[in-house]
Amino acid sequence: MSADDVRRAPKVLLHDHLDGGLRPQSIMELAADVGYEALPETEAQALGTWFRESADSGSLPRYLETFDHTLAVMQTREGLFRVASECAQDLAADGVVYAESRYAPEQHLTRGLTLEGVVEAVNAGLRDGEAKAAADGHPIRVTSLLTAMRHAAKSTEIAELAIRYRDQGVSGFDIAGAEAGYPPTRHLDAFEYLRRENFHFTIHAGEAFGLPSIWEAIQWCGADRLGHGVRIVDDITIDGAPFAQWVEGNKDDPGALTSLELDRVRLGRLSAYVRDKRIPLEMCPSSNLQTSAAPSIALHPITLLRRLRFRVTLNTDNRLMSDTSMSKEAALLRDEAGWTLEDLRWVTINAMKSAFIPFDERLALIDDVIKPGYAALGYEAAPVA
Repeated sequence: MSADDVRRAPKVLLHDHLDGGLRPQSIMELAADVGYEALPETEAQALGTWFRESADSGSLPRYLETFDHTLAVMQTREGLFRVASECAQDLAADGVVYAESRYAPEQHLTRGLTLEGVVEAVNAGLRDGEAKAAADGHPIRVTSLLTAMRHAAKSTEIAELAIRYRDQGVSGFDIAGAEAGYPPTRHLDAFEYLRRENFHFTIHAGEAFGLPSIWEAIQWCGADRLGHGVRIVDDITIDGAPFAQWVEGNKDDPGALTSLELDRVRLGRLSAYVRDKRIPLEMCPSSNLQTSAAPSIALHPITLLRRLRFRVTLNTDNRLMSDTSMSKEAALLRDEAGWTLEDLRWVTINAMKSAFIPFDERLALIDDVIKPGYAALGYEAAPVA
């Protein structure tokens, strides 16, 4: 993949936080508009650097502080509209043709907005961004996922809100926040309600916490997808050793996962179930490095899981905090894990198959946009997903 191939390749993004993808310049301007004076820097480039370095610091309090600043400027209709519009435009300019942007409405109420007002502002902003992107020659479709916070008690209320706006751009539901101590089963009422309403949902699981979080998300809560899911490798052994132990022993070999003979790999019951059921994994390599869920891009589990034919998808998580984009994520995997255009096409079609929009709409994007886009780059083979 050349840099131009990466940029031009149609991409699909399922795991991207609206409050983690703001433009630094917009943060400064919105802060001035609402009188927010606590930003750590006074110049846009320096502010962007501060966000990235804070996320890289290894300090959880400092990492969480980054969201204090973005959320502070997303408390008005104007702020939410602008952030959502720019999100759609930025993704489209990066070659993304379909995206799901997630946010927690309950985190945007400090200046008098209602939950409904938050959703309507974001929806309007996304439609504005789509129109501007199309006018620039970069058509994109963006739906939203409404997120409930694991530590709070609003999940059923947010689930009901998602259903209310399901025909106005909200395509799914999510829970996020600290996994340890806040299992997804605390929100069973919300998930049971969503299933009764035939609605889609994903659950952040298997990032900071391991297999119990994944198991509960799937077997108790019925998640359609797993947000991150990177810790599924805790249920995989190589040469009889746990994945993490094997990786530690091969950490000086950046090609270890690409050259590994797959007959040396064994799946446990849970990982085999996830693969057999084609449960999509919303994997975010750069973000996982920041949270120590993976040791390096070269040894990130996404490469082994892709080779084992799990339904992996490639995502950004928080573009501002990780200083990333879909093109950057693809380029990192190309440079450090040997990924090819075939690999990128494979995860892109995986993601489109796993999106929370109707089947015929997913198929149209695959057949009319994604496959022709890769054919134009010289790749037409049909991947097995």
